[in-house]
Amino acid sequence: MVVTPPLKTPDWRLAGHRYYSYNFFLRKKFGQRIQKVSVDAKFTCPNVDGTVAKGGCTFCDNRSFSPSRRVPIRKITDQIDDGIRRLKMRYKVERFIAYFQPATNTYAPVERLRPLYEQAVSHEKVVGMAIGTRPDCVPPPVMDLLAEMAERTYLTVEYGLQTIHNRSLDWMNRGHHVDAYYDAIERSQGLGFEICAHVMLGLPGETHEDMMATAKAIADSPIQSVKIHNLYCVKKTPLADQVAAGEVRLMELDEYASTLVDFLELLPPDMLVERTIGDAPPDYFVGPSWCLDKPTALKTIADRLEGRDTWQGKRYAGNRGVCEAPSEQLA
Repeated sequence: MVVTPPLKTPDWRLAGHRYYSYNFFLRKKFGQRIQKVSVDAKFTCPNVDGTVAKGGCTFCDNRSFSPSRRVPIRKITDQIDDGIRRLKMRYKVERFIAYFQPATNTYAPVERLRPLYEQAVSHEKVVGMAIGTRPDCVPPPVMDLLAEMAERTYLTVEYGLQTIHNRSLDWMNRGHHVDAYYDAIERSQGLGFEICAHVMLGLPGETHEDMMATAKAIADSPIQSVKIHNLYCVKKTPLADQVAAGEVRLMELDEYASTLVDFLELLPPDMLVERTIGDAPPDYFVGPSWCLDKPTALKTIADRLEGRDTWQGKRYAGNRGVCEAPSEQLA
């Protein structure tokens, strides 16, 4: 008789957590608190400049989610210095990850990308780099550069998936479909960097089953981390007009917390969860209002996990390592 050994309890659960948080991972990896500092290389996106579309994503105003877009553009090292100064006013932290955050941060020739990345990794207080990008903006030369940078520093590449459902990607004016995501992660395998997928919950027209289909697809794809947050609305965007007209409803906190917990249950226990909610500065923000009270939102999520006595991976039963679009993908 073959005896299957019991599954090992993850260290984050032994530490009393309900999901594998990024902070927990970074403390273990570096032995201290690490904070991301946002930098802006003044890139644009192919759905802004007309390459694949115009106007950008329906929900997007880069100024609302990146501090660097709210000040004049400066050298990368100066931005890091300023970001460190501000972060140290809030946290006791000495080491940082340079986060190329606004717009599409691989959307340029290698000759332009290399010196920008070099500035970031050469900073004495930077121990890693995070690059936010689109899965349709990583041609082979850029992939080679990312692999090169991963040999020198801790690197995570965040691909904006948002959802596996093509109709939702069309709604948000994304300019690509889910096949671009699977192509990018397949070509990212074995290059030495952490692969992160960015996902939004509460997209208009998506049912609970649709969002869980995205969770299952994320769970089975060969990535290391996921960043999840609700669809929220900022001013001067097409989404703001749709919300004002009553065409789009934004999730309330109770609904989002329940959906997020269901999502987490389907993820494998070794997948990092980099984020669970989204927000924006009040000056740019439309709603939902609960996003502006982050401590209460995080407590609500924690209470929901505890109240249901559940955790990340409780219902995971997938096939990790799939690089093909799932059958649940809808046109």
